[in-house]
Amino acid sequence: MLFVIPAPLRELAGNRDELLVDGTAGSLGDALALLWRSCPGVRDRVLTERGEVRPHVNIFVDGESIRFAQGLATPVHAKSEIVILPAVSGG
Repeated sequence: MLFVIPAPLRELAGNRDELLVDGTAGSLGDALALLWRSCPGVRDRVLTERGEVRPHVNIFVDGESIRFAQGLATPVHAKSEIVILPAVSGG
């Protein structure tokens, strides 16, 4: 699976903008668990203490928002592209 890492999280991902993660995952939750092994600091920026996606974070699997799919149960496959997008605010 290929994770696309946004600028605000890159420092926690070894300054990488993309990260190819090896392993078997059937769902987004499984895929994220594989990502945490490589980049444990990203977890707290993406998930709440209850293990839910933070309200200001959008995640897309193969171009589809997980909010309109099955959330962390959204199916993934070995060639899935997972994009993590924290909301940007400002004025």
